[in-house]
Amino acid sequence: MEREDRVRLTEAEQRARRNRSLAIGAVLVGLVVIFYFVTLAKMAS
Repeated sequence: MEREDRVRLTEAEQRARRNRSLAIGAVLVGLVVIFYFVTLAKMAS
């Protein structure tokens, strides 16, 4: 059962949301990698 008061996104809005989500995910993965290598560098010294 679909409710009539739900917001329907256009195709362009769905693409923009997906691209934003992918960009946020890439930034998070990048931060994890940076923290990992910084931690390794600190442990090695």
